[in-house]
Amino acid sequence: MNDVSAGTETFATLYHRAFAEYGAQALWNMRPREDPTPADALAITKALRTHGGMQGRRLAEHIEQVCHAAH
Repeated sequence: MNDVSAGTETFATLYHRAFAEYGAQALWNMRPREDPTPADALAITKALRTHGGMQGRRLAEHIEQVCHAAH
């Protein structure tokens, strides 16, 4: 797995967490990938911000932070 990490959480871990916690609420129209790329993780952040409430917004920001840490 090609994980980009910041701290102890990888973008893949955060991606799977987003689907576990917000799948029905914010990501209902998306299919989770078993081995996501950073682009896959970034692709769900808009839906998390829009439909995930304040905690979803924070998770989206964390995903973006971790994905951009490699650049």
